[in-house]
Amino acid sequence: MKTLAITFDLSLIDHYTLVIAIAGYCIVLAALAFIAYFFTRLHSLQDFLTKRRMVVQESISKEQKSKVVMTGEENAAIAAALFLFFSELHDEEKYVMTIRKVSKTYSPWSSKIYGIWNTMKHW
Repeated sequence: MKTLAITFDLSLIDHYTLVIAIAGYCIVLAALAFIAYFFTRLHSLQDFLTKRRMVVQESISKEQKSKVVMTGEENAAIAAALFLFFSELHDEEKYVMTIRKVSKTYSPWSSKIYGIWNTMKHW
């Protein structure tokens, strides 16, 4: 059996490859940091948009405008209501599972004669 030697030659890596690799890593890490920051500040955006909507409507007093904050309980109630609403749109299905024995147990997919070691002997 023939063994393959894998070597790592650093002389094949030029400075363009390193610049591209480092730039790619920096872009991916910056994007992940931005997404993490965005999701941690999403509630602030929601509060800002709610206050802005109330200013446009001018339906509440100035003291109440500064106290408007969406709490986690309110967000959870809205999410639960939306989940229940959208889950009712689907038809009720019968969940019946049947198990049948397959009479043909042989499959070429599980055959041992086509294994990788048999093909490696021919090399």
